[in-house]
Amino acid sequence: MSHNQTVKKILILAANPKDTVRLRLDQEVRDIEEGLQLAAQRDKFTLQQKWAVRSQDIRRAVLDFRPNIIHFSGHGSEAEGLSFEDEVGKEKFVTPEALGGLFKLFASHVECVLLNACYSEVQEERDRSTY
Repeated sequence: MSHNQTVKKILILAANPKDTVRLRLDQEVRDIEEGLQLAAQRDKFTLQQKWAVRSQDIRRAVLDFRPNIIHFSGHGSEAEGLSFEDEVGKEKFVTPEALGGLFKLFASHVECVLLNACYSEVQEERDRSTY
């Protein structure tokens, strides 16, 4: 097995639209990077970040990077889904069903999706129902 086959790729998707409450997403990503650097098995992970993510950026980032783990940080709404940015940086919601359908397309290599947003448990439960 080659070295590249054992490395887990982590994709961090962060969105904090300008019309929402400011989150310290940069601090969260810094803490994740620091934790990986301090880990004994740090060479088994590689990390890529995408900021100010729009809904259409998700698919492109997953296709380009082919991550094993996707970590989303941002806002969420119980009824509307996760909050991404639109073309001008304002809030645009993506439903759990839409995200679930997208992640299902990449199920052959995406092993884990972490949602760090308000109502992320609600999103996960609604998303799971689409499988």
